[in-house]
This record gives sequence, structure tokens and C-alpha cells, in this order.
Amino acid sequence: MRVLLVEDEPELARALRAALQQQGMLADIAPSLMQAHEALRLNVHDLVLLDRHLPDGDGATLIPATRKCRADLPVIMLTARSSLADRVGGLDLGADDYLVKPFAVEELLARMRAVSRRPSRPALPVAMIGNLKFDFASHEAFVGGALLPLPRRQLLVLEALFLRHGRTVRRSVLQESVYDFNDEIQSNALDAHVSKLRRALSEAGARVDIHVIRGIGYLLKERMD
Repeated sequence: MRVLLVEDEPELARALRAALQQQGMLADIAPSLMQAHEALRLNVHDLVLLDRHLPDGDGATLIPATRKCRADLPVIMLTARSSLADRVGGLDLGADDYLVKPFAVEELLARMRAVSRRPSRPALPVAMIGNLKFDFASHEAFVGGALLPLPRRQLLVLEALFLRHGRTVRRSVLQESVYDFNDEIQSNALDAHVSKLRRALSEAGARVDIHVIRGIGYLLKERMD
């Protein structure tokens, strides 16, 4: 899951980003409405965490714009405004949920899972290629039924390849799936993650191959042997 975190408090934004990363998610920080609008235009996010009090306006004004371009994109408001009128107003504008600061990260994660499970949105699937299974809900990989422990970046690479299995995934697309806006990316970092993932899959006995399509990207296919 890739989350857009619209929050102008640097310490809170960094703490939330770290908590989401621990859950295997990507988190892009947008500290203003203008930057949030720019990020949403990329159409790469699965959920928005939205502060109301932003330096260039009320975060709630982002919701109607979000609904015009992505009607199914979940939005959870995070705000210190706790009055009934504020909560009702945020929900009436189209927010899926409203969480008052301060809050426990565990509650935020539970609410994120809840809005992602709503019937109006497709359930996250479990996919199989050969004897390799990827569970998009738990963000876990299994080989022959056994859990394959992988670092977060390698899981993100595998998830992106699984979503497009049988098709070549361009390097730029894979890079966007693995790194958020705030990451500093070294030129060979993606290749290193793919190489380590390939080795881990081989050592676990996964009947899949990650092919390098020179000059284009990578292709995940079942090994036929």
C-alpha cells in the first residue's frame, strides 16, 4: 500500500511515516495543500491521511478534488479539531473516517484496514505463481505454504512484480512502487534489491524466475522445469 500523508508537523509526519514503513507500506509526505494536489495527480496512492490545519488552507478542501479524480480513494482525516460539528463536517465532505489527535498508531492502522475492506472497494487478493504465493492483505510471501521472510524493499519489489506478472515491469514503474518521494535513491539500489530477492526466492525453492529485460525492466514468470 502507498499512502499519501498530508501533514505539516515534521516530527509527527516522520513518526507516522516510520510506523507505516514498519508495516511494509510506502508513505509520501505532503506538508501543504499545493503539494498534496501535485501528489494526487500522479495517481499512485491507495489511501490518504489528511490533516485539516495546513499552512495554505483547510485540508478538508482537498477531499472534493480527490473525489473528482479518484472516487474510490479512501481518505482518513487526522486533526486536533474534536468538536461534533468538525467531525460531521469532515465526514459530510467525503472523508471515510475521522481520527482526533493525539491518537495511538495501532488505532490508525486498524482504521486504515477497515476503510480498505469496505465493500465498495475490491478486496486485496492472494495470488499464486508456481509454488510462490503473495498475500496482498498481510503483505507476506509464501513458498510451498512456508512463510518467506523478506526485507520491506524486497517485498515491495515482489508485490509490484506480482501485480503485473507475465508482463515486463519498467524500471521507472518498479522504482515508483518501491521508493516514496522522500527517499534518496542510489543509481544501483533497485538492481541490488532485485538481485537479493532473486537469490532469496531461489534458496527457498520458489519455482519462479525474475528476468532482466535489458534496457526496459523486469519480468516475473513461473519456471517451467
